[in-house]
Amino acid sequence: MEKGILYIVATPIGNLEDISFRAVETLKTVDVVACEDTRRTGKLLNHYEIHTKMTPYHDHNKEHKTPSLIEMLKNGKSIALVSDAGTPSISDPGFYLIREAIKNELQISPIPGPSALISAAIVSGLSINRFSFEGYLPRKKGRTKRLKQLAEYDVTIVIFEGPHRILKTLRDLRSFLGDRKAAIGREMTKINEEFLRGNLSDLIAIFAERKPKGEFVILVERNEK
Repeated sequence: MEKGILYIVATPIGNLEDISFRAVETLKTVDVVACEDTRRTGKLLNHYEIHTKMTPYHDHNKEHKTPSLIEMLKNGKSIALVSDAGTPSISDPGFYLIREAIKNELQISPIPGPSALISAAIVSGLSINRFSFEGYLPRKKGRTKRLKQLAEYDVTIVIFEGPHRILKTLRDLRSFLGDRKAAIGREMTKINEEFLRGNLSDLIAIFAERKPKGEFVILVERNEK
């Protein structure tokens, strides 16, 4: 029996028009779409009149759900793995399924597209010839150690952060890295898209005066010592 293919499909980070023709066709033709939130992915599928069955696949059920998805692939079914927004496996549970598919010698095909990481980096005004993507910083255990490590990096640093911790993270970055140049992308490709640039102190002052909303990508210039 011919085995199925696991497609890693990038989906819009905000604007639903930011999806490739190939991604739409893939979502239409696979047997199942594995997604973090069926309600959120359902909006995308409805927008493009895609009626493919969805199944939840997220951080809380990945260990339980992965074996059944692997079995589907072995039995000739094809699966599209998507995240809530952007490219799967970047700071999301998709990595777990991809790793298991590799172990089982299954075919994996990337369907490239939107990425919050790349979208923020290319308009930051900071050098991205070399950069380090750190995802979300540890909340407690290991946070200080990681920040001390980042202080020594000689490449641009890229971090994801949510609205409730953005101010703390900016203050921590200034404390450990110094008042470096930085940039923030917020709500990219959406109506309230915003890009902020300046020293870390400038960005701290902005968010000390207003309630942060949306998801953030922070970029900090490299250590030039």
